This record gives sequence, C-alpha cells and structure tokens, in this order.
Amino acid sequence: MSNKAIATTNAPAAIGPYSQAIQADRTVYVSGQLPIDPATGAFAGDEIRAQTRQSLTNIQNILKEAGAGMDAVVKTTVLLKDIADFAAMNEVYATFFSEPFPARAAFQVAALPKDALVEIEAVAVI
Repeated sequence: MSNKAIATTNAPAAIGPYSQAIQADRTVYVSGQLPIDPATGAFAGDEIRAQTRQSLTNIQNILKEAGAGMDAVVKTTVLLKDIADFAAMNEVYATFFSEPFPARAAFQVAALPKDALVEIEAVAVI
C-alpha cells in the first residue's frame, strides 16, 4: 500500500507538516479544515454558519481533487469552539450531505488554530 498526498489550490494550504488529504488505497483522509477562504487567506466570516460552510466547501474541493464527492464521506469529526453553536453548525452541515448521512463526532474544544469557531475533518471511501 502506498500513500498519495491530495492537494488543491481550491482549499487552504496546510499550515504545518501535514497534507490536505492522504489517499491510502480507496480511502481518503481529509485533514481538519479551518474556515479559511483559499482566495483571500481569511476566514469566510465571523459567525458559525459562514465558517461551517467554508470548512465543508474546503473538504468538498479536496475530495473533488481526489475524484470523489461528499457522497463518498463515511465519517466526519466536527470540532467547535463553543458547543452552543451545534444547532447552527448542524443546519449548514445538513446541506452538504444526504442520507445515509456519514457517521460523526462533534464536540467542544478549548481552542482551535487561528481562533476559528469550527474545524472539520473527514474520511471518504472512493
């Protein structure tokens, strides 16, 4: 088995020693995506809905580079700065997925890089 890095300019570049995603056989592991707009390098907004939309758009663009869509996602992890944002995040999240929805974990963390409100990672099978 060999690992293949997946990278696109339609998602923010990694800000550390990691890949946007790694494909191992038929599985794509997408690193946690902050809500950074790759065109501007800034957050897509300062509220949870806009940030969730951008994080998921980044995942979508990375998966597209791997030849997959959001329907290939089998598991996500959502990290929230404030669990009180769960319902608003969920509203946007639901627009990116259809049944059967991916398995998911969501929880509040003490802090996220660049003081983001959300970070989302995904695993897809292609």
